Amino acid sequence: MDTTRLSSKGQLVLPKAIREADAWTEGTEFIVERVPEGVLLRPVRSLPATRLEDVIGCVGYRGPARSAADMERAIAQGVKARRGRGRY
Repeated sequence: MDTTRLSSKGQLVLPKAIREADAWTEGTEFIVERVPEGVLLRPVRSLPATRLEDVIGCVGYRGPARSAADMERAIAQGVKARRGRGRY
C-alpha cells in the first residue's frame, strides 16, 4: 500500500503506480466526496460527443431528420401564428 502526505498548501501527490494504472495525467479533474470511511476521489468523466441522429429518439419525434433551416422555418411559422392570435 502506498502512502502520501498533505502539503502545507493542501495538496496531495497520488503515487505514480496509481496514476499510471488509471491513466491519470496532469490536469485530470476529480470529484471529492466525504464517505464514512474517509475521502473518495473519483475522476470526472467527460461526456462523449453526440450527434442529433443519436439522440433524436428521446424527444419523441418519429419523422425524418430535419435540417437547421427547416427547423428555423417551422419556428418562424409558429411565432407568426401565435402573433396572429394576439400572443406575444
